[in-house]
Amino acid sequence: MTAVTRTTGERAVSTRPRAADLTLYAAGSVGMGVWVTVPGLLLLYFLTRTLGVPAFLAGTILLLPKIVDVVVHPLLGSLTDRQARRRGHRRGLLRVGLWLTAAWIALFSVPAGLSGTPAALWVGCCCVAGNLLFACFQVPYLTTPSDLRIGYHERTRVFMFRMVFLTLGLLVAGVAAPALAGSGGRGAYARMALLLAGLLVVSQLIALAGVRGLTDRCGFRSPDARARSALDDIRTAWRDRDFRALALSYLCTGTTTHLFLAAVPFYTEYVLRDRGLTAVLMGAFLIPATVAGPGWLRASRRIGKQNGLLLCQTVFAAGSLALAAGGRLGAAGSAVLVAAMGTAFAGLQLFAFSMVPDAVAAAGTRGSARAGAYTGVWTATEAAGTALGPYVYSTVLALGGFVSTTEGRAVQQSHAAHVGVLLGVTVVPAAFMAVATAFQRRCGLDRR
Repeated sequence: MTAVTRTTGERAVSTRPRAADLTLYAAGSVGMGVWVTVPGLLLLYFLTRTLGVPAFLAGTILLLPKIVDVVVHPLLGSLTDRQARRRGHRRGLLRVGLWLTAAWIALFSVPAGLSGTPAALWVGCCCVAGNLLFACFQVPYLTTPSDLRIGYHERTRVFMFRMVFLTLGLLVAGVAAPALAGSGGRGAYARMALLLAGLLVVSQLIALAGVRGLTDRCGFRSPDARARSALDDIRTAWRDRDFRALALSYLCTGTTTHLFLAAVPFYTEYVLRDRGLTAVLMGAFLIPATVAGPGWLRASRRIGKQNGLLLCQTVFAAGSLALAAGGRLGAAGSAVLVAAMGTAFAGLQLFAFSMVPDAVAAAGTRGSARAGAYTGVWTATEAAGTALGPYVYSTVLALGGFVSTTEGRAVQQSHAAHVGVLLGVTVVPAAFMAVATAFQRRCGLDRR
């Protein structure tokens, strides 16, 4: 039985994915949440407050591996399309990504004799290796909803399941990692990485079973029969005006959210005057994000994904600006603001990611469906945002004259450094989110 969806006009098999298969598939996002959250939350702080790396160098070291990602992700997208044409599935590249755990452990296990620039180089090399392995898993994993023969609202449902498990992973990592690394010593960071490594690899193994179950039940939509070059695949995806607007919007959105994650430890220490509140604020951010997915799914059926995404972008920007009053509001008031931002964060992820297979389906009606290529460009955009956020914040800190230090040493920061800490978590992310909203308004997928 087939049905034509009202938004894209594509003809799709009207099979509803089973909740059991969706749960297995979405479980892979727990590990993805660990990899995305902990480095984004702790690496900049780890480098500047434990390893003695200057703020600007620390931000640069975190940015450079992502430049590699911007090149590699689209190439992997094209590669996974070729594998899908040949084998009828994308699981080969997923299995390569299982080696991510080794890079994860090494990332926070910096040898005792390294500090400053040598320590920064160690972390940078581990980031490059880890990001490449993460991409091997992420690109085919996120392409799965585009591969399934399902319609507009079912694609949102797939990503709603993923969003719940992603935010669960973000919550576990965002609360547990700062608590486990609370002493700030190298040994604490290494133990934290080792304890979370099991969660990372188990979630990936479960996701493999989920991908197989979904494609077996819902069917597999193969890419175009004729193989093309990776460069041609990338050009095709980027020439899609709606997809381009969506990707540029998410670049700014990802920059904003990862800037916020990187800024939280500094905000709690220098604005709220209590470093122990890092885990509290991360809980306030991620608990609402974990439970908000079903509500945003219902909202999408009423107002559409485009309007929902614009609403979430506005709420996140307003919350960022309101954090400027954190010193007067105290921990409780700041937690309320962060909870509102966490609720919006759930919608930012759900709506943006579920519009990618909509773009692929719309392209299919024009005869250019290349799901892997689209996903590769999309994840490259996401990778750029995850790096730009900490880099932008580290640049603001450097401009303010923030002084780095090694573990066990305290340093008095200047007034300008305190201003930089605050502006970097309020005005700067709000400005980036305003640009994201401007790009998003150019996307016409829902209208089509």
